[in-house]
Amino acid sequence: MKIGVVGSGAVGGYFGSFLSKAGHEVTFIARGRNLEAMKRNGGMSVESIEGNFTATGIITDSYDALIDSDLILFCVKATATKEVATQLVPIIKKDAYILTLQNGVDNEEILGEIFGNERILSAATYIQAHMKEPGVVKQIENPTKLVIGALTSEGDLPFVNEVSELMNAAGIISHVSSNILKVKWKKLLWNVTFNPLSALIEGKVGEILDNDGLRITAERVCGEAIAVARKAGIPLEDALARQLIEQSEPARHHETSMLQDKRNGKPMEIESICGYIVRKGKDLGVETPVLETIYLLLKTEEMKRLSRTASY
Repeated sequence: MKIGVVGSGAVGGYFGSFLSKAGHEVTFIARGRNLEAMKRNGGMSVESIEGNFTATGIITDSYDALIDSDLILFCVKATATKEVATQLVPIIKKDAYILTLQNGVDNEEILGEIFGNERILSAATYIQAHMKEPGVVKQIENPTKLVIGALTSEGDLPFVNEVSELMNAAGIISHVSSNILKVKWKKLLWNVTFNPLSALIEGKVGEILDNDGLRITAERVCGEAIAVARKAGIPLEDALARQLIEQSEPARHHETSMLQDKRNGKPMEIESICGYIVRKGKDLGVETPVLETIYLLLKTEEMKRLSRTASY
């Protein structure tokens, strides 16, 4: 299969590399130092728990190289979803599918409006990885897993199964879900519980678990998000908040994506992970006071940081 990776960071680089290693024709869209390093090294280098390798493929910064792709792995930051998707519309084939591997549940809405819901596949990604350096993605502990599904009943189920099978054949554990948005909401619960707090305190997940006050705050954030999801028609159980906290022990050494972005001077996915739930809560009449406080603190901090950077 011809596969395009849009956003060759930790997530896109990891999955694209394993698919390339499995024999698929993969085109990596990269930028800046990452692009330079990949070209210099002959591909994306992966340090995984199963061994290290360098994946070959087409490495470019031009979307035109995606013209023949059958499947697009959409892995850009949520802040760039609409802009990048709009640029892809006149380039990719009308029958190409877009698989979003992004955080949050709002990207599906944007992509569906641009490409049509029937062409969008969504995946909940369970991966602990980061860019060790430009052109090198490092997996941290724990096996990687994907749960994939179509957005609508009109989605191409045989193709969903085909994508899941090719992921499994490439060594990536993959399952198919008939209710992918519920799965994505559950993943969003973990992200909204730990990402904002970890970015705010600039600490790993374990620092939240080990501090009684932060642990309680995280549980309250999770509870607020569950209340919003339930009002939105996603059937989640109240007990999920405590369960999620208790089951996060294996991830105690994990640096969340928002923390990594903050440390690397990149825009954090504040709106997709926090702002979306706060706004959705307001629309549905569900209060989210703890999350909204953290959201406003992070947003103010980010605006000041970006302002300082722009003034240099």
